[in-house]
This record gives sequence, C-alpha cells and structure tokens, in this order.
Amino acid sequence: MPSLKLRNLAFKLHRYIGLAVGLLLVWVGLTGSLIVFEDEIDEFLVGHQFGHVIAQGQRLPVESALNLVQAAYATRPDFKPHSIVTQPEKSTYIVRLTPTDGKTIEVFVNPYNGRILGDRQQTTSLRFIAIDLHYSLLAGRTGEIIVGIAGLLLFVLSITGLILWPGWRRLISGFRIKLNAHRKRVNFDIHKVVGIVSVIFLSLIAFTGFCWNFEDFTKPAIYAVTGTPSKSEPVSQALPGQSPLSLVEILQKADAALPGAVTTFFVFPSKPEGIYSIYKKFPQEVNSYGNSAVYLDQYTGQVLRVDNALEAPVGDRIFNYFDQLHYGTFGGFPTRILYVFVGLSPLTLFITGLRMYRYRRQDKSGRQQTVRIVEHSETS
Repeated sequence: MPSLKLRNLAFKLHRYIGLAVGLLLVWVGLTGSLIVFEDEIDEFLVGHQFGHVIAQGQRLPVESALNLVQAAYATRPDFKPHSIVTQPEKSTYIVRLTPTDGKTIEVFVNPYNGRILGDRQQTTSLRFIAIDLHYSLLAGRTGEIIVGIAGLLLFVLSITGLILWPGWRRLISGFRIKLNAHRKRVNFDIHKVVGIVSVIFLSLIAFTGFCWNFEDFTKPAIYAVTGTPSKSEPVSQALPGQSPLSLVEILQKADAALPGAVTTFFVFPSKPEGIYSIYKKFPQEVNSYGNSAVYLDQYTGQVLRVDNALEAPVGDRIFNYFDQLHYGTFGGFPTRILYVFVGLSPLTLFITGLRMYRYRRQDKSGRQQTVRIVEHSETS
C-alpha cells in the first residue's frame, strides 16, 4: 500500500489537475469516442449523400479512376491531384484534389464502373471536424500543444488515481458500488469503480496522444532509447526537361518493392523535389491503412525508402502500436466498443470528482461554522 506522504501528494495532484483540465479531457474523450468508428460513420454518411455502391466484379485500375476525375474537372486546371484512397474496405475510391486556395476537395468514384458520385470539401466533413476537434481543438498547432499537455496530465491523473484507489487495502470493496448508501458514498463509489476499470486504457490513450502531438520530441527520444536509427527524408532529384513518371509505372515499382502488401493510400508529389508516397498494408497488420510504405523518386521511379511494418526496428514498432492502443483496434470490434465507453469515462469521472470536491468544501465550511458558533457561545 502506498505511504501516507505519497498518498497526500497524489491526492493534491489528482484534485487540482482534475479541476484544471477536467472539462478539456471530457471534450477530448467525447470526440475520441466518436472517431473510434470514424471510418464506418463516414462510409454511412457518404452512402447517404451520394448513394450506396454495390460491388460488381473487379475494381477498375486506380489510374483509370484518376483519369476520369481529371477529365470531369478539366475546367478547373487549378485542381491538382493530392492523394487517392484505395483502401479495399471502402466502397469507393476517394480522389483528393487540391486547388490553389488549398481547400482540398474529395471526389468519390464508384470503383466498379468509374461513375463519379459527387464531391465535398474535406474540411466540412464530420470526420475531418471530429478529428480536428479531438487533436487540435480546431486551433492548429496551438491546439495540438494544449491537447498534448492535457494528455500528459491525464496520464498523471491515471497514476495518482491508482495510488489513491481504496482497493489496495480491501480489494473487493474497491470494485463495489453501494447504491443504497448516502449519496456521497454512492458518488464516491462510482468515481472509484469507473476510474479503476478505465485507468489502464486511459493511461495508454493519454501517453500515445501525448507522443503523437509532440512527435518531434518523443519520436527521437524513443529512437534513442531503443537504439533505432533515425530515417532520412527522401527527396526526388529533379532533372532538366524530365517529366514525372506515370502513376502506372510508380504503382508497379511500389508493388515490386513490397510484394504481398495491398495499396491503401498514396500521395502525389507537390513540388519538384517531392516524392510519391505509396502506403500499403500486409494481411498481418491491424491498422486499417497499414504501417508499411514505399517512397519513390517521381522522375526515375527509384525506390528511395521502404518501410516494412513486418520487419520494422523496435522504435518504429512502438510507434506503429500506438495506433492500435489509442483507437482500441488491437482486439477487433469488441475492444473498439470498449473504447467508446472509455472515451465517455472522463465525463463520469469529472462529474463525480466535482461533486466530491463540493461535498468536501461543504463539510469544511460546516465544520468552520460550527467552530465559530461554539467559540461565540463560550465568550458570551
């Protein structure tokens, strides 16, 4: 059992951190519950808006879909291909075009007949808004810093909550809620039980979220601790008068570099020294987009770097696991459902914690008032 001095310190940290960032953690938790099923929700909304796609044989080559989109938007020469989502689980190809104003357009293409279903501005989609709210509060890098710090404080709350948990003295009572007891006791019991049930998952979510939002610091630190060599950023060598290779050639070279992996997403080069980034997924990978990738020179097709998730060094494997731990995909559908409720737990903990704080203040005020009455009666 933790010492009295440690418990007192943990109590103060737990109380004041909870009061300081409780509402922010509630917001992050609620948006986190929403994006656990971001793919499924977005698929439903796209189907409702543009019509559902019925699988009919083989999918068209991706380059054919791109050509159809470019022909359909030929009157907008400022629309440049940014990326294409080819994830097999999705019912459509998603071709993203970036105009000169920088507001990316998502064009949805039926992958079986090439029909363009419609388009939308990426930043107006519920998915994009929910993710942006979760990671940065719609406030750019400043918001990312705030949410990252909140993640670190949530990790501290989880540790201090573990120290304060009464079940260390009597295990069974730590998981018991006495519904027929006084409202103060019921409130306390709900707080301790919800806290201990969710603490491990909240700790993982908090730590991974902090690491992501401060990746420029945490990734080199993890690489240093694990002895993982840092990766250089690949760039294309621009050659005078030479045009970029076709998408067909690039995809063929990427497939040859990572045989057995399915292409899920790729990004076009946006500047002369830019590269083709082809993201892939092996059947053994859990992440829906995969953690494998091939980076190629846009002019020569030379493979500049290959990230094979199945053969990744320790540092990269740790970061690759972050996605599973943060979204709860490590156990499939059941753990994703669990993570929806974990995302709701900060709301319950904040409400019950705030009530505990108010009860404590009321008790303290009542005791002080009693002392003043006694002192007054003694001097009268």
